[in-house]
Amino acid sequence: MEPRGLPLVIVPFAVSGVIHLVRPETFEPIIPRPLRRWSRPLVLASGVAELACAAGLMHPRTRPVAGLASTALLTAVWPANAQMSVDLGRRAARRRDPRSLASFAVSLARLPLQLPLIRISSAAWRQQERHTHDGRGATATDG
Repeated sequence: MEPRGLPLVIVPFAVSGVIHLVRPETFEPIIPRPLRRWSRPLVLASGVAELACAAGLMHPRTRPVAGLASTALLTAVWPANAQMSVDLGRRAARRRDPRSLASFAVSLARLPLQLPLIRISSAAWRQQERHTHDGRGATATDG
């Protein structure tokens, strides 16, 4: 059984993962300042991790471990999203134009929206506990 809302995690991970790999410079500015020396490798690793999580969440057999990884990844990238909000807030204060203010508002709204994604990922991880295993290590839902 697929946890409710799983596509809400899979689709953004897949899209964002591709963007991280194709245009890493888009994400480098949101790396928290103490980690900026490693911004490119961190962005690329994050993109690979997002794609791996999206792929893993799609199959019942890999879903529990992908759920754990997704929960960890969403928690780990939260500081980067917070840094993005801080930076956009500073830019909006300087520019005071509608586009900067809107970007800042969207970034602020995004922060609490990450919590339901963490909850969905965690449910995918915990689904392993609800399944019985046969002698081959397959779950009852693997067929």
